[in-house]
Amino acid sequence: MEFLWSPWRLDYVTNVDRKQADKCVFCDAVAPNRLSPLLIFRAEAVYVILNKFPYNNGHLMIVPKRHIGTVTQATRHEQHELIELVSMAEVALTEAYRPHGINVGINMGRSAGAGVPGHLHVHLVPRWDGDTNFMSVVGSTRVVPEEPAKSVERLRPIFERLKESS
Repeated sequence: MEFLWSPWRLDYVTNVDRKQADKCVFCDAVAPNRLSPLLIFRAEAVYVILNKFPYNNGHLMIVPKRHIGTVTQATRHEQHELIELVSMAEVALTEAYRPHGINVGINMGRSAGAGVPGHLHVHLVPRWDGDTNFMSVVGSTRVVPEEPAKSVERLRPIFERLKESS
């Protein structure tokens, strides 16, 4: 058996910063007085935002505006919009980046990998054959060839067009 060590992750998986416990980056992202520059699209109950720490360029998150931690806490309307925006994100990412695949996932709870365990969010990560995903583990480095502002600029108009046509 081989072991691949990633000691830089220990602080992340064991740290519970009590000062940050009452703050939520997802609630703050759509606060009227400080909208996030990474915000891509807003629907009535759910929004799309670019991940601030992406695995690949185009790494999106679909997030309910209401602070809820699980899918079962979402209303039917929120669940419907969540899936509708996942679908729109798939189309937008495919058009903008032409990925060979897309990882779609929900991590509920800290032990399941949720970086923000109290606020439900769905990840969409574009993937390409031979991409550099291994770099995070092997070299403590993530290779993302596009700046976040450029990703926002590329994706926003696609979402607006998709919403208008639906």
